[in-house]
Amino acid sequence: MSASNPASAAAPGGRGNPVVRWFFSPVPAARVAVFRIAAYLFIPIDVLLLHALGSDHASATALYKPLVVAELLHLPRPTPVLIEAVKWSLLALAVAAAALAASGRWQRVLGTAIFVLYFEWTVIAFSFGKVDHDRIAFLVALAVLPTVAAARLRDRTPLEAGGWALRCVQIAVVATYFLAAFAKIRFGGIEWVNSATLVRAVMRRHTIFSEWTLSVPWVLHLSQWGIMIMELASPVVLFLRGRRRIQAVLLLAGFHVMVFATITIMFWPHVLCLLLAFLPTERLVRPRPGEDAADAVRLAPAGPGALVGGQGAGGGPAG
Repeated sequence: MSASNPASAAAPGGRGNPVVRWFFSPVPAARVAVFRIAAYLFIPIDVLLLHALGSDHASATALYKPLVVAELLHLPRPTPVLIEAVKWSLLALAVAAAALAASGRWQRVLGTAIFVLYFEWTVIAFSFGKVDHDRIAFLVALAVLPTVAAARLRDRTPLEAGGWALRCVQIAVVATYFLAAFAKIRFGGIEWVNSATLVRAVMRRHTIFSEWTLSVPWVLHLSQWGIMIMELASPVVLFLRGRRRIQAVLLLAGFHVMVFATITIMFWPHVLCLLLAFLPTERLVRPRPGEDAADAVRLAPAGPGALVGGQGAGGGPAG
């Protein structure tokens, strides 16, 4: 019989593999609950304003070109009845799930149904126009959130399942940046950084904050280099911790705010996932009485002098 590995015992869920520990690093249950509420409340905004569809889309046969995924899954051709059924079912379930997310009830059933309906809604919307890459992380979020059991809004219990779900969203967020750089190089070549892409964008969608750049073209030239470097370096965010991670996330969010201010383009669901998946949003909610002290006990490292069962090494009350 072999002795137990102390390092493995101290790892989350007894896992000694560093890759597995990274994927399943626990997060407070409240962080998952906050994510659910925000994600489900965003759906009505997206369905009614950002990607609004109507029954008239079903009759625009000249504009309809099904996505490859729609053909692979044999999804039905959109009809007025199908569009309205998906729309109102999705809205009703999203509101219900957001209302129940604080208590953690019915989240697996409602979340799974919401993902299926939102996926269908997105496929229909993109089959009538361009495919927006800002919804990749949001789709991943809707897919993985139902895998987490009951996560209450004021519960700080560390959940490995929650850590895995948010890690999936983080990877999707970073992949959106990195693959955007890959697409630029693939279709525009490395000379994209020296092209007139931003000049064209500012000429078409300029605001009072960007008009002046047309007279100073080197600013836009350097901006393209900065965008490429930022996108290629984005995977670093996955491995940052604490204050450095927060600073990096706020820097990325600031980039999107700047883009919106200069050319009125905003990746709303992507930014939502960026903030909710990386930031300690559980701090926005007051924990239950005594929850902070209980967290300190649960998360204390194992070993001599560690806090166990709410008591110190000498058997007295934990500080």
